[in-house]
Amino acid sequence: MIQAVVLGLSEFLIAVVVFILILFLASAIKIVPEFKRLVILRLGRFLGVKGPGIVFRIPILDQIIWIDLRESYFDVPHQTCITKDNAPTDIDFIVYYKVVDPMASVLNVSDFKGAAIGIATTTLRAVIGEMMLDEVLAKRDEINNILRVKLDEVTERWGVKITNVEIREILPPKSVQEAMIKQMAAERNRRAMVTEAEGKKEAAIKVAEGEKQAAILKAEGERQAQILKAEGYALALKTIDEVAKALDEKTMKLQYLDGLKVIGSSEATKFLIPMELMEMVKDWLSKEGKGGGEH
Repeated sequence: MIQAVVLGLSEFLIAVVVFILILFLASAIKIVPEFKRLVILRLGRFLGVKGPGIVFRIPILDQIIWIDLRESYFDVPHQTCITKDNAPTDIDFIVYYKVVDPMASVLNVSDFKGAAIGIATTTLRAVIGEMMLDEVLAKRDEINNILRVKLDEVTERWGVKITNVEIREILPPKSVQEAMIKQMAAERNRRAMVTEAEGKKEAAIKVAEGEKQAAILKAEGERQAQILKAEGYALALKTIDEVAKALDEKTMKLQYLDGLKVIGSSEATKFLIPMELMEMVKDWLSKEGKGGGEH
């Protein structure tokens, strides 16, 4: 009976020892990914930065601190800053950072985020205090760059690099906001009026250009018509001239006689006969008398 109890107790102790060994090994072996590092302190003294890969440590004696090397960020809540022209302005922004020296980030600062937020708020107030409200509203990128440089100068000794600073919101006083809204509305109305005036101007120019082109085309048409009419008159006169040149004396006499026939057929009792016609009749009668006797 005693042997059975002793055997059972031995097996229990062996199981406990095996379990403790498993826990010891699990606690002693750490797998560090590529984007992290382990800062090891042995009995309170800095031992080194380990990783990536498998890292062994002595449980109880070694204290480990995980450090993430990836870029991260923290929010700086709304801060009321007084501008150079005494305008209270609420500003909040985001700070992006990256650990570049794990040892310094552990040994040189106890709470990096808390310390960085404190530095960021004081730096922001100092920067805004040197600027007018209009400059704060218009030079957001410049403020971001100034904050990044000033914060980086402080956090460098903590082994942290400030990669970027982005202002999310700038809230000027309500009176200024109302004035800005009115100014924006006035500017929109002005642009609308300018656009409308430009449209009317363009329309008037188009109408004037159309009327000008119409007048030019009308004048050109009239000019062409006059030219064609003059050319027609010239052609008619040329034809008449050519026909007149082709007429001989006999033709003219026949024309005169035809004219006398027309006159004789009329109801008038008196006729005025040109002297040229009388001479022509006399010549004709004389020629007829010589050639064929009396008629």
